Amino acid sequence: MCGCALTIDATELGVPTSLAESAQAPPQGTPFKVTKHPVYLLWGLAGVSQPNAEDILAGQAGTGARIANLRVKVRTRLPDLMITVLTFGVIAPRSVTLEGVVVPH
Repeated sequence: MCGCALTIDATELGVPTSLAESAQAPPQGTPFKVTKHPVYLLWGLAGVSQPNAEDILAGQAGTGARIANLRVKVRTRLPDLMITVLTFGVIAPRSVTLEGVVVPH
């Protein structure tokens, strides 16, 4: 029942990560935005391909940096919905966007 669920645990990302920083002192760094397209089968009951958040964030941060203000958005866009409808739910793609700020140490 959790095929479309995307679990992200900050302790397992391999890069120091925070989901929210203080609003009074926003983090200074380079913003990034990466969108991946996982595919699920049978109305989302089974995952065929899922984005690996650890690899995505490690690729953004490199060495000696951390990720601040990480946001994860999972959406069903119009093309995703059209594919789901045309295949009667057998194939159900989604769009997952990871946004944040790379803060150098």
